Amino acid sequence: MHPHWLLLPIFALALPAAAQYDESLGGDVPYVPTPPAVVEGMLKLGRIQSSDFVIDLGCGDGRIVVMAAQKFGARGIGFDLNPTRIEEANENAKKASVTDQVKFIEKNLFEADVSQATLVTLYLLPDVNLRLRPRLLSQLKTGARIVSHSFDMGDWKPDAKTEINGKTLYLWEVTAEAKARFADSK
Repeated sequence: MHPHWLLLPIFALALPAAAQYDESLGGDVPYVPTPPAVVEGMLKLGRIQSSDFVIDLGCGDGRIVVMAAQKFGARGIGFDLNPTRIEEANENAKKASVTDQVKFIEKNLFEADVSQATLVTLYLLPDVNLRLRPRLLSQLKTGARIVSHSFDMGDWKPDAKTEINGKTLYLWEVTAEAKARFADSK
């Protein structure tokens, strides 16, 4: 048994009632839906524009990418390992009439190509953010932005931070300095 599974029962007690964790999928993150006000706050903190291409890693039911398209006119992709979440995301995109602007892919977030993103959104655990950081910095272009709900990126300090309904949101802008300093480290 992997050592982090021992912590799962303790961690699960701290999760909201809406959290769902399916270890059979081999995922690294429980599914906890982000409230709409926090989704909008994340997108606004990320300075979203209609010209943006948003990638949501661990997209769940697609709410971030769908709102980015519906409310801000952006395009995007969501990646999630859970086929049920991908079905929900596609349904939500249909209901919002944004299927021509968004796409959802069943794939491990550590295998996702994020190179076309101008804005990446995350609601992952701290260790997952740190494991993902080198991939983000090596693939994203200078000027791309990363917004995380609740969890930071360790010693890579955010460029901005705000609170919405008691939830902390973080923003980083990908710079040449950040790429040089953090792309190869955790």
